Amino acid sequence: MAKRKQNDAPRPEVAEAGSKEALAALRRKLDAIDREILATINRRAEVAQAIGRAKRSQQQCIFDPRREAEVLGRLAADNRGPLTDDSVRAIFREVISAARAIQTPTRVAYLGPEYTFSHLAAIQRFGQSAELVPVGTIAAVFEEVECGQAEHGVVPMENSTDGRVSDTLDCFSRSSARICGELPLRIHHCLLGAEPRDQIRKVYSKPQPLSQCRNWLAKHLPKASLCEVASTAEAAKLALANSDLAAIASLQAGTNYGLPVLARNIEDQPDNITRFAIIAKESAPRSGNDKTALMLEIAHQPGALADVMAVFKRNRLNMTWIESFPIPGHRGRYLFFIEFVGHQNDLKARRAIAALAKKALRLEPLGSYAQGEPVG
Repeated sequence: MAKRKQNDAPRPEVAEAGSKEALAALRRKLDAIDREILATINRRAEVAQAIGRAKRSQQQCIFDPRREAEVLGRLAADNRGPLTDDSVRAIFREVISAARAIQTPTRVAYLGPEYTFSHLAAIQRFGQSAELVPVGTIAAVFEEVECGQAEHGVVPMENSTDGRVSDTLDCFSRSSARICGELPLRIHHCLLGAEPRDQIRKVYSKPQPLSQCRNWLAKHLPKASLCEVASTAEAAKLALANSDLAAIASLQAGTNYGLPVLARNIEDQPDNITRFAIIAKESAPRSGNDKTALMLEIAHQPGALADVMAVFKRNRLNMTWIESFPIPGHRGRYLFFIEFVGHQNDLKARRAIAALAKKALRLEPLGSYAQGEPVG
């Protein structure tokens, strides 16, 4: 029998066997790595449990957003790929969430239902190992925190396109809950529907997404009627049941309800961000990179607001946000919501707050919290 020359191609069945053997070897290698990962994250959880016991002995809060942000930022900085930085953050966010859950169960209320942007913000901050509880209104989120049914709440505070969220400011005016964190979430809207775009006759969503996509809708769906509903998730459910109807909602909502994506990122402003407040019964300790929010009412007289602004200038405090809000049932009276860089326990901040208290009819610090970077 003649020998096969070395440069002859192997028979198909030999090549196939070699490929199967190589694939099997790679899978065995992957399985071994998975076992190493499992052992490592369990060791990490054991250390996290020890930290939790130490925190409880010192009466410190288990949830530390500053520390968690620091950990995720460092891991992303150390990442050399091929995973993206966002993927690394998502993986370790869930590792941290799972470790926190075995230290102490965390119950978080948010404006539901599931797969709304408030739900996505809650996942971004607390991970899916926390008990995430959807409620029907922003006021209900505050009530869950105030009565101790939830340790934290997640509420939208302002959007870069549409401005303040009035329901949240109204709740702050009446609630004892405090801000202990912020989460600026990048908002990407998708057009979801069961039929091609040219079959769409109505577009459903909350008022805010409809407003944030109005130019895109006018250009691409000029004949479609725009209809408001209570949530983006409700809009997705309606689109699932009606072939001539589309919804504006998150990509995750489309995945959950099995709705095809007809168009991605249809928001008019590419840097569309909603800033969510994380609320609790108490504010957060210093992180070294903080902001503080105040609520105050001043006398309705000439120069009153200018006098307030001068306090921040004298104390060299940089204001990052100011909103006026009419007090319900009191025509001509306004609350001002002000945010500045610094922690309320810092010396400059204490001096400023004391000076403001002398000028204000009402003054309440709403909380200090670590500055957050946009995510999502």
